Amino acid sequence: MDNPTPLTLVVACALIDDDGRVLIARRPEGKSMPGLWEFPGGKIEPGESPEAAIIREMDEELGIQTQTACLAPLAFASFAYEKFHLLMPLYVCRKWHGTPRPLVHDALKWARPAKLRDYPMPPADQPLVAHLCDLLQHG
Repeated sequence: MDNPTPLTLVVACALIDDDGRVLIARRPEGKSMPGLWEFPGGKIEPGESPEAAIIREMDEELGIQTQTACLAPLAFASFAYEKFHLLMPLYVCRKWHGTPRPLVHDALKWARPAKLRDYPMPPADQPLVAHLCDLLQHG
């Protein structure tokens, strides 16, 4: 195989509030895919578990704290972008401490699962919406 595409492993988290809404975050100018809405998360550091990466990313991106026991794997995305192949497990979290704030994004939105498709998302995030809708059928 000539020039294999590098694999990038990232994690994402769907925070779900008591009202069954999902938190999405808008990518800021200056980042790739600015203006698109995504599930918060980020790259897994060397030697880091996916759960530890989510706990770290939730603190860095949203200023909230959670723990491994509050994270449940739901689905994963596998998507070939032009320069890399993205593998992204999506976890669900219903319990955390603090109020989410947009520390690296330019906006946050609590959206009903059925309305998530109304927000433009990166290609890797889009297929995950159906899994959230199935989980939160009343959405």
